Amino acid sequence: MTQKRTTTAALLLLLAGTGCAASAQEPAPDLTDNSGGAEAAAIESAEQLVRAMHDRYADSWYRTLFFKQTVIRTPPEGEPPPDEVWTEYMTLPGQLRIDLTDGYNGSGAIFRGDSTYVFRNGALAVVRDQRNALLVLGFDVYAQEPEVTLEILGGIGFDLSVLRSDTWQGRPAWVVGAAEGDLTTPQFWIDAERLLFTRLIQPSPNGAGISDIRFDDYEPLAGGWIAPTVVFLTDGRETLREEYFDVEANPDLDPALYDPEAWGPPAG
Repeated sequence: MTQKRTTTAALLLLLAGTGCAASAQEPAPDLTDNSGGAEAAAIESAEQLVRAMHDRYADSWYRTLFFKQTVIRTPPEGEPPPDEVWTEYMTLPGQLRIDLTDGYNGSGAIFRGDSTYVFRNGALAVVRDQRNALLVLGFDVYAQEPEVTLEILGGIGFDLSVLRSDTWQGRPAWVVGAAEGDLTTPQFWIDAERLLFTRLIQPSPNGAGISDIRFDDYEPLAGGWIAPTVVFLTDGRETLREEYFDVEANPDLDPALYDPEAWGPPAG
């Protein structure tokens, strides 16, 4: 399928979960107080930034992931619905399966490359030409060639000619896609020291406002990093929060998990 500009806000508020929390299984590089050094100083373009992200972790980052997440919704008014638990499987690059329950109930989604498949009650309900930008920026960037990542990011609507420095949550950051003060144009934020994705801003696809998605509270995991919390905001108001548990890095995952024609209870 052809690449189209990502429309994450509506579908990802329901389906996406690409940050995960767990205790470290192997020590990741200790970058807590790393100033970035020559590597950071040499970054003068989005291309150099993506290459630096890849090169920092390509040899150590985990390639598969299993986890569960608690999903906490915050409606604009009234009582919030009960929390949910989803089950997720990830194989890098570009493959993510989400079951909308603690286990399997027939409803969920498969993100595979530039296609998204949504299932309801065991049947395929929707197919979309759509990438999961959180999967690309938070995980795939470390597992595929930088040229591939750059082509994808440009294809889904980020202006890669715009790079600037900023600060996010008290840490230096790189911002790709928007000028200073612009919090509406599609853009992504990268921690300048750790070279980890932290924030995605873009208009909601249904015109409901500006979507702001944040990967928070990074912890080391199996030679890479993981975000314990993912927060979704619309026009500055939190609408959904994901909290992760039972994470296993580098498990053996059946490729059939990401085959829409094989949708069903996972084997084993």
